[in-house]
Amino acid sequence: MPPEGGAGPDMAGGFPGGFAGAFPGGGTFHFSSSSTNGMPRGAGGFRPSAADDIFRQFFSQFGGGMGDDDDGGFPFASMGGMGGMGGMPRGFGGGAAGRGSGHPFAGMGGMGGMGGMGGMGGGANDTVTRSLPVTLEDLYKGTTKKLKVTRKSLSGASSEKILEINIKPGWKAGTKIKFNGEGDDLPTGGKQNIEFVLEEKPHATFKREGDDLVMTLTLSLAEALTGFSRTIKTLDERTLRISSDAVTDPNKEMKYPREGMPISKTPGQRGSLVVRFKVEWPRSLTESQKQDLKKILG
Repeated sequence: MPPEGGAGPDMAGGFPGGFAGAFPGGGTFHFSSSSTNGMPRGAGGFRPSAADDIFRQFFSQFGGGMGDDDDGGFPFASMGGMGGMGGMPRGFGGGAAGRGSGHPFAGMGGMGGMGGMGGMGGGANDTVTRSLPVTLEDLYKGTTKKLKVTRKSLSGASSEKILEINIKPGWKAGTKIKFNGEGDDLPTGGKQNIEFVLEEKPHATFKREGDDLVMTLTLSLAEALTGFSRTIKTLDERTLRISSDAVTDPNKEMKYPREGMPISKTPGQRGSLVVRFKVEWPRSLTESQKQDLKKILG
């Protein structure tokens, strides 16, 4: 692994002096190219033999000493039985040309195929997710939450930090708030990200449906037939009167525009308050009540 800070002036691809001293001979390796039809080789169509030439140039500069006479001085010629390295020049597959064939990796047969390697990006532990329970009032009016988090370093020491979340009116359950680099130290360097997901607590009166607030009002049979009047307290603590002089069907809904949730993407706009009804039927009637109902409804 290259030293921290990346390649400096004396670094060539992470190796000092462009491979200097890495192999016998200690010289700096240079690729050479020739032109084809007046164009540099790299500009023309790729030929399988070009890779062979490059590898021969590479290892010929390090001289002998890693192979024998039968291997033509090729450093890795004696490394047999290692199976195909797929995707390399001429496949490098098992059963490649034998020793002394002149192919740079002639003896490296049998090496199990090395398929595509996944990207070395952030791992699954780069972000830690936590739920943040909030009330419907918080989502209606907006609020600020201050959360204390404890962060661990690689040495085992811990520190605390206060994170501040500004919840805007109209935000919904499932909204994600991410703090980059505010978590524990990572073995690979850097710090974890912390992500909070809003979770709406149940409300005693209202239920949110999109941008609307929904409530169920229970009426007696007499109220359903003759009318009713009720007052409710809104999420911003106002008093709202709900009434009707008509017969109220249990399947009926009453809508009050602009009494619902704020619409965060459209400032100044709100959804509706939707009132649904449940009618309580009497469990029993006296004989006199039955006769009266027959006269009224008959």
